[in-house]
Amino acid sequence: MTQKFPRLFLILLATLFVLNLVQSYFTELIYDEAYYWYYAQNLDWGYFDHPPMVAFLIEISSWFFNGELGVRFMSCVLSVGTYMILWLLIDNPKKKDYVLHFFLLMFSMTLMNAYGFLTLPDTPLLFFTALFLLLYKRFLENPTLWVSVFMGMVMAALMYSKYHAVLVILFVLLSNIKIVRDWKAWLAVVIALICYTPHFLWLYQHDFVSIKYHLYERPNQAYSFTKFTLGYFVNLIAIFGLLFYWVYLSLYKAKASDKFSKALLFLTYGFLLFFFVSSFNRRVQTQWIIIVSIPMAIIAFNHLLENAKSRKWMYRMGIASLIILLYARAWLVYQPLLPKLYETHGNKEWVASLNSKAGDIPIVFENSYRRAPMYEFYSGNPAFSLNNHMYRKNQYSIDGSEERVRGEKVLYSSKYRNAGDISYKHPDSTIFYGAFMEGFQSYRKLQCIVEKTEDAFQYNLKVYNPYGFDIPLEQLKYTIAYSNKYKQVKELKSLRVQAIQLNQLMLKSRDTAFFNFQLPIPKMENPGYFRVGISEHDLLPGLNGKPIKINE
Repeated sequence: MTQKFPRLFLILLATLFVLNLVQSYFTELIYDEAYYWYYAQNLDWGYFDHPPMVAFLIEISSWFFNGELGVRFMSCVLSVGTYMILWLLIDNPKKKDYVLHFFLLMFSMTLMNAYGFLTLPDTPLLFFTALFLLLYKRFLENPTLWVSVFMGMVMAALMYSKYHAVLVILFVLLSNIKIVRDWKAWLAVVIALICYTPHFLWLYQHDFVSIKYHLYERPNQAYSFTKFTLGYFVNLIAIFGLLFYWVYLSLYKAKASDKFSKALLFLTYGFLLFFFVSSFNRRVQTQWIIIVSIPMAIIAFNHLLENAKSRKWMYRMGIASLIILLYARAWLVYQPLLPKLYETHGNKEWVASLNSKAGDIPIVFENSYRRAPMYEFYSGNPAFSLNNHMYRKNQYSIDGSEERVRGEKVLYSSKYRNAGDISYKHPDSTIFYGAFMEGFQSYRKLQCIVEKTEDAFQYNLKVYNPYGFDIPLEQLKYTIAYSNKYKQVKELKSLRVQAIQLNQLMLKSRDTAFFNFQLPIPKMENPGYFRVGISEHDLLPGLNGKPIKINE
């Protein structure tokens, strides 16, 4: 191994691995990690927001450890693997003389640094992107049958990590379009599709809920140059930290000398251009562009090896980044180091406070797929996110978690309450109130299907009951939530529905009730969409229908 990896490389890699393990153990979960931990409690081939790779990694981590390390262990392993693969992707023989420079460059990439211990969908995405590039490089050098098979499996693993991994495959393909003539490349595609079939089936069985949400139902906001496009450029700087100037200088000076280096440039510029264009439609989150860290690490290190001036400055700034990021890592554990709160601070405290007042009864959090899993992780007691018209659907909307609280005594925690049986405080000093409820009942999986009629103001409504029990229709009240053209809810109106079948008292299990209605006149001007919701037992209405565009 020392022939491929110098002794210093292995020492620094082992040091980084231990550092990430220690960081994982002492750092509280962030909210997204808690949400993905909740995924892993019921393994499946898909989840509402993402494919299942992140849940599989958490499940494997839990085989070895409990607590936070039981969520993050595999992230530490994959981070080490990513470093090793990137080292193998660099052919320059000078690299063995600049091992420390390599680690400083990699450690300075802020998000790659964080994903060395945080468990998020981007963690496996980074690893499998690097592995895919390694196999593609091998394919260009010697396209054997086994390389094709493994490349197909890794392409599937990429897609199991995050949906926009398809862009990685697409941009590499565009860099070498003649590869479509190679049957071994098509074999890789077929293998990938076969491996990805379970997720395709899951999407079909769940009415493509993930795709529909990301493409159609996700709320947006009016274009803001500062938040959208300027924010995108700020993110481009943030992912490389203090080294951003020299990293982008290396990209500017990079030339395609072969098919692999051409693939690196296509992948980098493809992502940068794709999300630049996207920034005119919506705010681009920093992690969406994290993929460019993989090809840019190779490009930047190759530039460092050949340019003494850049190498000197990248080394200096790498040392500064090392000090700053180590301090930031310590702050993630111990908040007083900086006068700022983050998601890793105070979760155990607010959970313990709430748990001491609720006891072992389940907690129903209104509109919070973040607090519900965090509470369950640290308390060990059941929690559920009840989503209403002001929120969005999530994993709690499609799994069986509603049944864990049905008919139970629960503590109902809502940010909309200003009083209750108990109160508790979050680390940011926000006070939440909760009320005890006996025999809790909700029907958030009732489906409202709206159909237009010839009358522009008249609609037909079908209400489908997917539950294994009948529901009294008198318990259901109907609402219309009006939203603007960005799908932001602005107004809620009561809805009067007319039953087509008279004297129907019960909505039978797995049966449909038929109604018609007229849209109530909204107070807001020029509503863009409306959505039918159902309120049960005086709860705020749910997300039972889909957003329907209002014809002007």
